[in-house]
Amino acid sequence: MEMEQLVEEILRLKEERNAIIMAHNYQLPEVQDIADFLGDSLELARKAVNVDADVIVFAGVDFMAETAKILNPEKTVLLPAGRATCAMANMLRVEHILRAKERYPGAPVVLYVNTTAETKAYADITVTSANAVRIVSKLDSDTVIFGPDKNLASYVARETGKKVIPVPEHGHCYVHRKFTLEDVERAGKLYPNAKLMVHPECTPEVQERADIIVSTGGMIRHAPEWNEWVVFTEREMVYRLSKLYPSIKFHPAREDATCIGMKAITLKHLYESLRDMKYRVEVPGEIASKARKAIERMLELS
Repeated sequence: MEMEQLVEEILRLKEERNAIIMAHNYQLPEVQDIADFLGDSLELARKAVNVDADVIVFAGVDFMAETAKILNPEKTVLLPAGRATCAMANMLRVEHILRAKERYPGAPVVLYVNTTAETKAYADITVTSANAVRIVSKLDSDTVIFGPDKNLASYVARETGKKVIPVPEHGHCYVHRKFTLEDVERAGKLYPNAKLMVHPECTPEVQERADIIVSTGGMIRHAPEWNEWVVFTEREMVYRLSKLYPSIKFHPAREDATCIGMKAITLKHLYESLRDMKYRVEVPGEIASKARKAIERMLELS
């Protein structure tokens, strides 16, 4: 089926199913273009609270679709590709959290939304890269247990002055860990007038060279402040930014900064997902109930 036909069929099925397509900023351009709502993890979580549809087709990775299901237990949530998963989310296991709680009794468990529903059930509150600093600074405790991204934990510690215990010890996003000081130097030579926008999942040494350290939603908000940027995050963010601000220049810091999980979803997967109503996302009731409290607390403090 040609791309035009796929788009027509997706739109037809979407209306037939009373469905909405939600997509993350790292999705393929053609998936971004057909989405009803595009955003970062925080924006997608907020949007998922009040979705006026019977079916949510989530063009993202599994933990995002789980979050949508947790917030909409009565709706059908579909993940178009079964292998659309997040390697970093899968690094954190329940036993990591339990061991940390034994070592730091009383310290709140703050989990990045980039985690499985099972681990979220052990969180006191969830955060995204957009609100992590603000939320941790509001917590009463001077020590927090934070998982799973070590680099975001380091950024939060630096910005809040609190003791942040990373769980697991070496949790990371393989895409953001690719960026090095060599990439920073190369960006300076290739684009001498550009500023650097860097995601907080990047390593501390790359963050130190940034003009701004922001989530993907923050990149969208701050982009109009300058006329040329080198973007240190997943490559497809450049497509989103360029479409929003055609008069501003955006360059990917690395062409190979691609998330395999995000790229697992194509237009064909969206079509087949709506056609066959697959793959349905389910979260066990007790896990969903506990995880929902942590997510809702984040949304309240945001």
